[in-house]
Amino acid sequence: MRLLVFLLLFTAFGCNESADQNATGDDWAMTGFQRIADNPVLTPGDGVFHCPLRGEEVAWEAKDVFNPAAVVRGDTVWMIYRAEDTVGIHAGTSRLGLAWSLDGEHFKRLPEPVFYPDNDSMQVYEWEGGVEDPRIVETDEGLYIMTYTAYDGKIARLCLASSKDLIEWQKHGLVLGAGKFRNTWSKSGSIVCRREGNRLLATKVNGKYWMYWGDTDIFAATSKDLIHWEPVLDEEGEIRPVFGPRPGMFDCQLVEPGPPALLTDDGILLIYNSRNLDEGGDPALPPGTYTAGQVLLDATDPLRVVNRLDHYFFKPEFEFEKTGQVGNVVFLEALVPFRGQWFLYYGTADSKIAAARREM
Repeated sequence: MRLLVFLLLFTAFGCNESADQNATGDDWAMTGFQRIADNPVLTPGDGVFHCPLRGEEVAWEAKDVFNPAAVVRGDTVWMIYRAEDTVGIHAGTSRLGLAWSLDGEHFKRLPEPVFYPDNDSMQVYEWEGGVEDPRIVETDEGLYIMTYTAYDGKIARLCLASSKDLIEWQKHGLVLGAGKFRNTWSKSGSIVCRREGNRLLATKVNGKYWMYWGDTDIFAATSKDLIHWEPVLDEEGEIRPVFGPRPGMFDCQLVEPGPPALLTDDGILLIYNSRNLDEGGDPALPPGTYTAGQVLLDATDPLRVVNRLDHYFFKPEFEFEKTGQVGNVVFLEALVPFRGQWFLYYGTADSKIAAARREM
């Protein structure tokens, strides 16, 4: 995570002990995920790519692969994943690769990335840190909308792209756009969607599309067309938090959206990632541990929290989740319905990709 320096600004909440089991009355939550036997499902690869900005061949996924998005098309799970090389001044440039699976567990991949920094209008934001941490939803017409993070080495900025086939992508620029928020640190865009069969379709609430984003507090933005977005502001014209870290809880340092938010019969279900404090945090968790929680928001007022788990439902347990580029991290980004189950894909220790599943 490129958060560690930034997070030094957000400190000083103590946390008490937390546990894996849920509190009573949380039937709205999506819990009970079991890791598959053959984890991790994706590890660093040997693909080689001619980088248009370096002007040379690079082993674009040799260092780490992590933090994927996923969609289902027909009988196949398609995964867009973040990969890092070992070149440059930012511990590796990030690009996005494409992998696919017929069973949700065993993946093949393309030898070259499908999304990367290039000689285009986004180069100033994407180079040379790269493009990171995608989330994808589909439109009713079959267009894929991807949120991702552009990192120039100093500021992370939430961005948007679209594709008809998951291979050729059109970049649409910064989610926060022009104006005073252009250089605001922003990332992790989770667009509200509904499930129809195996598809997760972007859906309007009160005539607008909604997105949750952020990696300190969680904020919101709205759009009429899924391309042009406006952040939700408070009465003073500043970006308004929807909810944030909680003193004395497992999510005491930060909260950050996970997979696309899901409209359910109970409300809008958002799985989110959270981090324990380095000092004075939850003693049941190692310092800096990333775990995952869930929050329920009102289906007619996406800014109103209806309910929230008191305990994390997913935490690092296996060695590949505890040891890697950043230790003790499970970072949930992809959730898809497939073969009568929910498949959850997540980054492990910023180094590999793993999967868990549960019955619908």
